[in-house]
Amino acid sequence: MILRCCSYSRAGLLGNPSDGYFGKTISFSFANFCSKVVIYESPEICLVPGSEDDGNFDNFPDMVREIERFGYYGGIRVVKATAKVFYHYCQSHGIELPARNFTLRYQSNIPRLVGLSGSSGISTAVMRALIAFYEVDEHIPLAIVPTLCWRAEQEELQITCGMQDRVIQIYNGLMYMDFEKEAFLERGYGDYRRIDFNLLPNIYIAYDPHRAEFSGTYHRKLRALFEQERPDIISAMSEFADIARQGYEALMAGKPEKLPALINANFDLRDRIFNVSPENKRMVEYARKTGASAKFAGSGGAIVGSYECEQMYERLKVSLAEIGCEVIKPDIAGTLTP
Repeated sequence: MILRCCSYSRAGLLGNPSDGYFGKTISFSFANFCSKVVIYESPEICLVPGSEDDGNFDNFPDMVREIERFGYYGGIRVVKATAKVFYHYCQSHGIELPARNFTLRYQSNIPRLVGLSGSSGISTAVMRALIAFYEVDEHIPLAIVPTLCWRAEQEELQITCGMQDRVIQIYNGLMYMDFEKEAFLERGYGDYRRIDFNLLPNIYIAYDPHRAEFSGTYHRKLRALFEQERPDIISAMSEFADIARQGYEALMAGKPEKLPALINANFDLRDRIFNVSPENKRMVEYARKTGASAKFAGSGGAIVGSYECEQMYERLKVSLAEIGCEVIKPDIAGTLTP
């Protein structure tokens, strides 16, 4: 038996980064990029390193450039951490796993370290694969699966992150997420509501394939500021969450024309509070000068926004190409295909 699972790239549309602080967000997955996992029974457990773990280089300068761009860590540690969390969850909840071992191999074409959820893509794909391989989907509620993936990175690997990415990569499509503190701490998951993606205005994604920025660094700094209980940070998280709430209400009321202003407001608040670096900020500036809305899709390196017509989309591509960015139309429908 050979099983194949995948998780898709994602973009935070509204509300991020409040998902790590009991806030609210709207996010969508898109099938333009994905992380794939293949799992099959074998005599012993074998975790096959992927391209992100490749230790072969043409020469010394190439090796150093790779390290300087992507750091020292690949994807295999995410695979191990996810497998450990899965096993312990089953053990602690009396879920008996069949006595069989597996070989698991992964590959991902999600652009690395540009804020499109490459590492969580690996984690969620691995979790899907393990649940399917051991046939325990009836014993693990869907709503708790994103939390298990979050624990793999946050608790096992000490990667500071929020819940948004794992939720959307498990549910797919377009989702509204409410991480209200009391309910989340009591249940271990938030209130996740599906939205018809056809309610969205025209949406684009742009990313810089040459940038690489570890999101955990940004999130660690943000966590430190939040834990200092700085009034401006606490207030900003409430504002981010309210932007997502307004976006959800606008979409459900059939008023997508309200989203561009909310998308811009989300980034402007982030820039005002956190002083976005010039190299990241210019992506937003180059998009907005065409008339499109723009904000970060994640922690930096990619943006998401809306555009009015095909002429504006073409202007977006030309403008962002000037700074080396690629522009795509996200295939949200493709993530909902069985």
